[in-house]
Amino acid sequence: MHDVIIIGGGPAGLTSGIYASRSGLDAIVIDMGVAGGLAATAPMIENYPGFESIRGLDLTGAIEKHCSKYCEIVEGEAIVEIARGEAIFNLSGEKNTYASRAIIIATGTKHRKLGVPGEDSLAGRGVSYCATCDGFFFRDKRVVVVGGGNTAAVDALYLRSVGAEVLLVHRRDELRMDKTLQKALIDSGVQLILRATIENISGEKRVESVLLSDGQKIGCNGVFVAIGTEPNSTVFERSDLKVDKWGYIEVDGSQRTSMDNVYAAGDVTGGMKQVIIACAQGAMAANTAYRDLVSPYWA
Repeated sequence: MHDVIIIGGGPAGLTSGIYASRSGLDAIVIDMGVAGGLAATAPMIENYPGFESIRGLDLTGAIEKHCSKYCEIVEGEAIVEIARGEAIFNLSGEKNTYASRAIIIATGTKHRKLGVPGEDSLAGRGVSYCATCDGFFFRDKRVVVVGGGNTAAVDALYLRSVGAEVLLVHRRDELRMDKTLQKALIDSGVQLILRATIENISGEKRVESVLLSDGQKIGCNGVFVAIGTEPNSTVFERSDLKVDKWGYIEVDGSQRTSMDNVYAAGDVTGGMKQVIIACAQGAMAANTAYRDLVSPYWA
């Protein structure tokens, strides 16, 4: 039995753990994978205050270490069902069961897929969603990065830095990324292919080529997909939790959801998906939970 169970161990969840525990609440962080979230896979983060440049894994590792000083972090435990009792929540994980007076949802997002033939069958065999994880294996090889935002740019630049030949494919006629990143792409020698989408990924045992919507067939050894994310909120679809049309959990200015004593923070709430925003919302969610549980009349 805990005061607060925090579902998700990314920046939002870990920060919630720090703030909830320091306020005196018995808190636990439960993550379906490894703590750190998608932020841990970022090759480099250059807009987190205090760090001109830091690897995502280093930043989230420091946050995790800080959190573990105050509360338990359970990794590799997916919550598959949540039931509300008279005064508590009962959570069923794949391995254990848990109970709490409140829940903070910080489940983040997952990579959006292209949805084209060959993507699933060649996943892990040239198709990747994490440049940091897999980039090393593509030194001196040709890869295609799909996307036009900041994530695609950072991935492309990272792949160039490890020695890959990089082509960036984007469906629009202009890129959505920061101007500084656009310049860096051009300076680094990344080849831009605009107004095109990938229609098919081919290969026998590994990726060998992609077919574009304009008819081009490009030989390559890897495809890195960076077209955005979607919320990890499916476990809550059967509850009374209110989500928007995209599946993001709706919250008020204090991170309260549509259910009493249930809060949400970070990327799963939509909006600006940045580590600093996730941390701020995680702190707010924990503070609001404390107020509602311990001192509901505290102004």
